[in-house]
Amino acid sequence: MLSLNLPTFDAKISTRDGKSVIFDVIRHRYVALTPEEWVRQHFVHFLMERKGYPKALLANEVQVTLNGTRKRCDTVLYGRDLTARMIVEYKAPEVEITQAVFDQVMRYNMVLRVDYLVVSNGLRHYCCRMDYARGAYRFLREIPRYEEL
Repeated sequence: MLSLNLPTFDAKISTRDGKSVIFDVIRHRYVALTPEEWVRQHFVHFLMERKGYPKALLANEVQVTLNGTRKRCDTVLYGRDLTARMIVEYKAPEVEITQAVFDQVMRYNMVLRVDYLVVSNGLRHYCCRMDYARGAYRFLREIPRYEEL
């Protein structure tokens, strides 16, 4: 798989039914190794190992219902009070991060109303802090450490 702009980790990759799978430490099972999943696993390990995010407060493939349609947030970080604090949306490395990608994560946020939105294709990462009082958001220079949230 492609080298990413994220720290490497000890990925557990195997073959099942002739297809590559990777172990997801959050879901505790092997999942199909797609380019987007490669980004997700790197990013989740980055959040836990470099940014101090507790594994127990991260969830992958979180279902939300928006206008009667079921959608899935790639990763959601919860606070210790179990309220959603951050949505992370992943794209494959070859997918450009565009306004449409931000629109997608903003739609999810209409349901969850988190403090932080993150988008990554493994090569470029964007994080913004929501300001609901002003109806705005502010891009941050880097992903904050967990204790800074």
